[in-house]
Amino acid sequence: MRQTIRSFVLRQGRISSAQQRAYETLLPQYGIPYSASVLDLNRVFGRNAPRFLEIGFGMGGTTAAIAQKHPENDYLGIEVHTPGVGSLLNQIEQLELSNLRIIQHDAAEVLQHMLPEDSLDGVHIFFPDPWPKARHHKRRLIQPHLVARLCVLLKSSGYIHIATDWEDYAAHILQVLMQEPQLINTASGYTPRPDCRPLTKFEQRGLKLGHDVWDMIFRKKVYI
Repeated sequence: MRQTIRSFVLRQGRISSAQQRAYETLLPQYGIPYSASVLDLNRVFGRNAPRFLEIGFGMGGTTAAIAQKHPENDYLGIEVHTPGVGSLLNQIEQLELSNLRIIQHDAAEVLQHMLPEDSLDGVHIFFPDPWPKARHHKRRLIQPHLVARLCVLLKSSGYIHIATDWEDYAAHILQVLMQEPQLINTASGYTPRPDCRPLTKFEQRGLKLGHDVWDMIFRKKVYI
């Protein structure tokens, strides 16, 4: 999967003392260092279970909530920003989550080198950076080559669930997903937010202000 333009910029975000402590003490236990070699996910999680990937989990609230609600599944989160990684590590400790691991690295390289083909039951990408200025649209994460690579990693009937609160980005994402021949839309267009995606505080504030959110869920075709 080609990736010449990064979809993120590393910023010097403030990290709290709690996040720093979690980052230093818990990352060795729940973090997976980047390596250009394919992971044995059964070994990583110590079992064989349904596997779900989240790209760009932010501060990790949604990720932790989903993992807590579904202990029968395993979850792998990718995030580049240290405060968010520290925040999710804190939640892993507080909620005693054994089914969640973190990779702090560029998602494009992780997808290309670390994940086995036909290994994922689902992919979550919630509120990716919209890069609203037209000259920055090339930095947007959701592009045809990334979606094609996700299809390689998905099992048959596995899904991609993307949500955004930027209307023009939603239209772009929907078009990219619809043009991928391995995917089928589970709705006629956008889908109402499913109960499996918890509302974030940021989203709740936006909804109160009248902002819309667009969810899209596509499944990989089953070939017989």
